[in-house]
Amino acid sequence: MSGLAHGGHAPVLIPFMMGVSSLIVGTLIDPLSGLIPLFGILCLMASAFFVNFWRDPDRPIPKTPGVLVSPADGHIMFIRRERATGRRPSKKEAEQGGLEHDDLTGDWLPVPCIDPLKFETEQRYEEVPKGEEHPDDVVRIAIFMSPLDVHVNRSPMAATIERMEHRTGKGLKRGPFRAAFKKESEFNERVRTVFTSEEDLRIEVTQISGALARTIVPWSGIGEPMRRGQRYGMIRLGSRVDMRVPANLFTTELVSAEMENAKHPKGQFVQAGSTILFQPIAQHASVD
Repeated sequence: MSGLAHGGHAPVLIPFMMGVSSLIVGTLIDPLSGLIPLFGILCLMASAFFVNFWRDPDRPIPKTPGVLVSPADGHIMFIRRERATGRRPSKKEAEQGGLEHDDLTGDWLPVPCIDPLKFETEQRYEEVPKGEEHPDDVVRIAIFMSPLDVHVNRSPMAATIERMEHRTGKGLKRGPFRAAFKKESEFNERVRTVFTSEEDLRIEVTQISGALARTIVPWSGIGEPMRRGQRYGMIRLGSRVDMRVPANLFTTELVSAEMENAKHPKGQFVQAGSTILFQPIAQHASVD
């Protein structure tokens, strides 16, 4: 139902009530040289901002079989074909050594998962040069969510949540919080979710904190069935969402900011649950 997202009522009502009370006091009792009415106006402005931020409108969900819809509102930062080149090590693998260390991203085992398209753990990816395509490649779409966008995230397809893991930024209890529109932000604090359809198709969606966003709030958990377009969580304030799908199964015609398209200089704007991000390359089992 359209309205405010979970957790949004208190941030909206508290400054609203403070604002109304301040205006009443400033009008009927003592304005303190106009400071109390000014405070009331600022509180009402804050309440209006939170109404806009926590809004959660209903969306028409496409019925076309096989398509994948956007998990987030925002502009397309980039679209890339990538290949896994490493993965996060288990405790045993870390003790055995042979890891590669990066100051920004941490430790990696320089071998991807046995089946990279199962997304069993967080993997390290590199962009695939043209002419070197492989069946295990993925296509990643990165979506930048500004503070003015709807921040409720939705399931791209009918699926079950197979994995959901929270990762902090490198070496910190929480963070770091790099600006979401920068490439390096993909290693900010994040929640990685793997959706698995009845046909054993897996896609990976990662909610990423930005410079302003400090809280990722999942509303669903591992093992929960999801409908296409169903709400499953949100990120508070500016942030980013990345989605990876098997490159041999899907294609996209969206425009990213990197394409420098005059019609979409910031990248094409998409809406969670409504905009189709990926079309199936060939007819395969429905994932709607």
